[in-house]
Amino acid sequence: MNTSELIDAVAAANSMTKADAKKAVETVFDVIAGAAAKGDEVSVNGFGKFKVKESAAREGRNPSTGATITIAASKKLGFSAAKAIKDRLNG
Repeated sequence: MNTSELIDAVAAANSMTKADAKKAVETVFDVIAGAAAKGDEVSVNGFGKFKVKESAAREGRNPSTGATITIAASKKLGFSAAKAIKDRLNG
């Protein structure tokens, strides 16, 4: 499912226009991204948690030359599914 299909599904499920559904979907993603940028965890009951994970700087190798390179530290957005979602996925 892509964003367009998600917007169509939200609009159909809530008897709303696609424009209103698009605003709602984009707002949800903007709020999650904004909270993550501040380092906050976003927990959605019955769905899961979005949490920022930090990756430390490390050494790696350039695959074409074999030279050692430094890979910079970074932050990643992780997702942990709630038990209800895991149960739904596994029957």
